[in-house]
Amino acid sequence: MEQNEVMVKMVLDRWNALNKNFDDTLNALSDADLQREIAPGRNRGIYLLGHMVAVHDDMLRLLDFGNKQYPDLYKPFVESADKAVADLPSAKELRKQWAEINVYLSSKINALTPAQWFEKHTAVNAEDFAKEPHRNKLNIMVTRCTHLAYHHGQIILLEAKKHND
Repeated sequence: MEQNEVMVKMVLDRWNALNKNFDDTLNALSDADLQREIAPGRNRGIYLLGHMVAVHDDMLRLLDFGNKQYPDLYKPFVESADKAVADLPSAKELRKQWAEINVYLSSKINALTPAQWFEKHTAVNAEDFAKEPHRNKLNIMVTRCTHLAYHHGQIILLEAKKHND
């Protein structure tokens, strides 16, 4: 295996493991559990789930995989704070969208060759990419792994609360 193949495999293995861990924790929570705040005055589980759907959906654009599947989720779950938007999708609908976006995203991710991971993402122009080749698609995956791990930690707190109540 070439060095680039090894690097891509390492990042994608981490991505897949983090998604599985997030799914496992999410599946251990009821829709009612998702209505609870992570901590007093903090985000609710439903907001975090919607946020994760919106961020994964935005990856389609960043990785040049096509248009967002759920563009209507970006404003309430990325641009707005929790509780700033009164009318949110149900936990059931967000769970469905979470599963769907991850299946679609995985199909696109798995179709890329190792070399394609080192191409520029769509948030950088060609001139800047020539100066900063690390601003590539694989870097998007690294940052999204960190993002997913961070929010998984928050969702774990909901699961812990469930067991402590």
